[in-house]
Amino acid sequence: MKLHWSPRSPFVRKVMIVLYEAGIADRVTLVRTPVAMDKPNLDLVADNPLIKLPTLVLDDGTPVYDSRVICAYLDGLAGAGLLPADPAARLLAERRQALGDGFLDALLLYRQERNKPVEKQTQAWLDAFALKTGAVLAVLEAEAPALRASRFDLGLIAIGCALSYLDYRFPDLAWRDGHPALAAWHQDFSARPSVARSQPDETP
Repeated sequence: MKLHWSPRSPFVRKVMIVLYEAGIADRVTLVRTPVAMDKPNLDLVADNPLIKLPTLVLDDGTPVYDSRVICAYLDGLAGAGLLPADPAARLLAERRQALGDGFLDALLLYRQERNKPVEKQTQAWLDAFALKTGAVLAVLEAEAPALRASRFDLGLIAIGCALSYLDYRFPDLAWRDGHPALAAWHQDFSARPSVARSQPDETP
């Protein structure tokens, strides 16, 4: 299999954590594939018309995207149990994954807006992103004891990757202030071998 990959993508990181957890990282060839909103990577079009990362290409040439679909496929392929079979547990994992992925989507847009020259930024958008960030962190702080008590799964991976991306791109937000339980959970999450191994080794 082939994975279109970038070390800075939080969605790629989700996939890498699953590969390490499942013990099948050696079955996937990583292809460094740079992408940017203003510079579409035309080499990726053949495998993903959306030109987005991550994109997995199976041995028979079938492309698989997005990260949620890729993670579920790899989990099923290896029988890693990161997506629970029990309906209630599966719903919880998928709900958490949706929250983590949605948070990442918002953070990516937040960063895009903040990177504009000040005179071109839209304050209403910045305020909306800040409100959303605060709301998500409040929900996760309240849920932190449940996160700690949960079995490691795709939902925890998505939430953990979102918080790590918050560290990586928004250190000035100091999100741990006022969220001690969530900060403690994320510290344990970050120490997990599969998570530590997938840590981006490049500066922002």
